[in-house]
Amino acid sequence: MRQTLTDRSAFKFVLLSCCAAFLCETGTPTAHAQTSAPAQVQVGDIAKTLKPEEAEKGAGTPTDGEEPPATSLSEEEEAMKPKAGNLFHVKPGHTPTYWEGLEGHVSIEAGISGNPWTRSGRNFAQYYSDRANTVTLNQIIGSLSHPVTSVGSGYGIGFVLEAMYGSDARFNPTIGMGSGSLHGLYQWAPTQAHLDVHLPWIFKRGIDVQIGQMYGIMGAEGTPALARPFYTYNYASDYIVPFQTVGILATMHLTRHMDWILGVDAGNSTTFGASGNNNKPKGYFGLAWNKLMDGKLDVHAIGHFGPQGNNGRTIVSPTGWVSAGIGKQANSLMQYNADVMATYHINDKMTVSVDGTYLHDDSLRDDAYGVTTYFSYDIHPWLTFNARGEIFRDNTGGVITEYSSFNSLTQALSNQPFPYYNALPTTYGELTLGVSYRPEFVNKKLALGGFTIRPEIRLDKSLNGTHPFNQAGTVQNPTVNNGTNNMLWFSCDATWAF
Repeated sequence: MRQTLTDRSAFKFVLLSCCAAFLCETGTPTAHAQTSAPAQVQVGDIAKTLKPEEAEKGAGTPTDGEEPPATSLSEEEEAMKPKAGNLFHVKPGHTPTYWEGLEGHVSIEAGISGNPWTRSGRNFAQYYSDRANTVTLNQIIGSLSHPVTSVGSGYGIGFVLEAMYGSDARFNPTIGMGSGSLHGLYQWAPTQAHLDVHLPWIFKRGIDVQIGQMYGIMGAEGTPALARPFYTYNYASDYIVPFQTVGILATMHLTRHMDWILGVDAGNSTTFGASGNNNKPKGYFGLAWNKLMDGKLDVHAIGHFGPQGNNGRTIVSPTGWVSAGIGKQANSLMQYNADVMATYHINDKMTVSVDGTYLHDDSLRDDAYGVTTYFSYDIHPWLTFNARGEIFRDNTGGVITEYSSFNSLTQALSNQPFPYYNALPTTYGELTLGVSYRPEFVNKKLALGGFTIRPEIRLDKSLNGTHPFNQAGTVQNPTVNNGTNNMLWFSCDATWAF
């Protein structure tokens, strides 16, 4: 939230990552963020090969599995006509009423990350999969939604209501919205509550507006389990892109293939007033290009800007931990997030994506940035191979932070003292290989949805000689450099979505 390699093993790691990226680019066989703006490049573009459409929509975020943006006005009008949702059975030949379009979805995910070499009980630099060698119920996500549907004269209205329970909810709080109501490993959090409106204004294809609480629209890996290709996250998705925002977001459809994105919000995982961090506005600015090169290429470039520090006074706990408050100077110290992502569909079975992210934080006096390459190959309709390689740099060690207690992140966001530990300035490398297995012998017998199992193997490594892994810090010395310079671990999750 550049340094030269110092050993031969680091060089081998980089060479392996570069080879993976080269294979992707030369056509060898092959997402805090799901976006509700349908025209943007989103994690669904990477994850579509992971699951059938029914399971994708069942992830609790109906827009993950939506159809590609309409290419003509007649198709847009057709897409906005009333349709029956999964909560009602409409008689054949009967045009559904608006409320018969309601949809309800649930997804349940549990998993484990095995790391036999850890001495801290943690997988360093991870949010959701931080607990090593522990089976966890990661998330139960339930949603009630309605797709944007015509209400006449070119206008359309829809909405999404969604909440999460599980160990992942520790890292999905929105301060002022039930945050801190539970304190153990398993917590709950509202994750989406927004009104969606289509306005036939200004541009030929109109404007889509969302108002309320939304997932962040940057990055390549989403919050729901099936909105990302792996159980574990890359560094950028955990530490750079916003998880949740409360505000207003507009997507203006400039042409068939180009959208302009503007938004104003309260900041990452905060709301307003006493639940805000400094009550100064933040917001998005971006462009998205969709279905280029005969529909094979999608690109977006999105930034999020504004003061993100907490303007409360610094508080020290009896045990010596301090809060994140830095006083009134937080009102003017900016944070800049940037995300550029390109997804190329090589054919119906293979997809390659490259995602570059950047963060500058005036209050931390830190820069963090990285590039991640994804490769996906549908071996069979029920089996997908996925690969991910990432290089990530934290210039001062202030962004990559392990929130070591159940409530550390919530306490940090709400200006309470919080336990943590971090690393020295480090260049991280990460390579992850895994499969998404949708067993036919199980799914054919399920009355609802689909079942997915995702085993993976992952190697994280410090590429500049630091030793941040497999060891914990203390309140006297929270910066770790007495651990290991790499972390080899194995993970697997199972998800039922309907």
